[in-house]
Amino acid sequence: MFTDEALESISIQSLWRKSQRLEQESRGCQTTEVHSAETDTQAVSTTISSTQTEPQDQATELLWKNHESEPPGLKDFLQRVEDVVIRELVRNSRSHAFDGFQVNWDYSQLVSCLHCLQHPTAQERGLHATSVSWNCTGSVIACAYGRVDDGHWSTERSYVCTWNLSRRGFSPKQADLIIDVHTAVTALCCHPNQPTLIAGGLYSGEVVVWDTSRTQDPVLALSGMSADSHREPVYQVAWVPLEKKGEFRVLSASSEGRVLLWMVDLDQGRLVLNAAYVLVQQQVPHSSVSFKAQGSGTVGVTSLALSPWDSDTFLVGSEAGLLLRCSFSSKTPAAAPFEGQSVPPRAPAVFSFRPCSGPVHSIHCSPFHRNLFLSAGTDGLVHLHSLLQASPLLSLKVSDSYTFQVQWSPTRPLVFAAATGQGATSQL
Repeated sequence: MFTDEALESISIQSLWRKSQRLEQESRGCQTTEVHSAETDTQAVSTTISSTQTEPQDQATELLWKNHESEPPGLKDFLQRVEDVVIRELVRNSRSHAFDGFQVNWDYSQLVSCLHCLQHPTAQERGLHATSVSWNCTGSVIACAYGRVDDGHWSTERSYVCTWNLSRRGFSPKQADLIIDVHTAVTALCCHPNQPTLIAGGLYSGEVVVWDTSRTQDPVLALSGMSADSHREPVYQVAWVPLEKKGEFRVLSASSEGRVLLWMVDLDQGRLVLNAAYVLVQQQVPHSSVSFKAQGSGTVGVTSLALSPWDSDTFLVGSEAGLLLRCSFSSKTPAAAPFEGQSVPPRAPAVFSFRPCSGPVHSIHCSPFHRNLFLSAGTDGLVHLHSLLQASPLLSLKVSDSYTFQVQWSPTRPLVFAAATGQGATSQL
């Protein structure tokens, strides 16, 4: 039996042990590590869209304004030609001209000789073909004959022959028309609009216009030998269009340094001098890259070209290699003797390009760009020029020999052809 004191002592001891155990447990207790992290994010997306429509009355007003801005006369023109266009389209749809035609862009193997045109009498006499020209229809070709290699004036007769390549019964050895000429023909140019007219320059300095429809007497007009005519061989002739539509005059150039503009007088059957231009060395403008000509002699003209963009501008190449831009409207009197001529001569040169190293044989203006032209001569180079600067834009070596002719392609702006003294034709 336990006494009360013993029970009390046991209870006190039990409480003390319990308190000691709790104290030990409270000292050694620890929770696991708590991990924390802070993150945030932000996204901004903005979309703006809008639409607007005009009120019905404003939209109608704008439509009428656009309709009224059409070029004047356009509607009338379209209505006037509608029947003609439809008729031609229907006609073309029934044509068999291009049946079986296939486009082939490889032209290297397509060049062939279709015809070798000959005049037996000229061949027997050993005459040279001095000039050729196509008429405006594209079916008739005219060829001039002569002999100019003797180095002196010649009275030997020559010919101008024409062949119609589209004529039934065409024969390359038989010309359709043979015109007898009293001296060598050095230049030839068919009329740009009238297929029967041909202008020619002679070795004697005369200029003549033939009408091929007059088979008995084809000479329509002749300059004759006078104080107004050339005194040396005519190197080139050209038809110059006038301001009045359909009218033309004849321009001729010779090695004596004169460029003459002729009017055709049908009533008298002769060419009447309308304007005279003389290229004198002391009056030639000199650019910073050109040489300065000495003396007061004339500049012999060897080539001529008209600008298709400016009716007042023509280009001239000379025996000394000068390349000049000239003006028909020049009023400067020429520093040349006035020897009984009916028209006082004028100095036409207004700008000088960098000269070539030899005679300029050919000049041709671009049909696509108003300021570009080509020149070629005895140095074997073809020069691309701009009317706005003295130095050429580009010079191409096309031959080791002379270059006698250069011409732009009528359909491709970046292509031209050159004929050389080596018997080759270059297309560049």
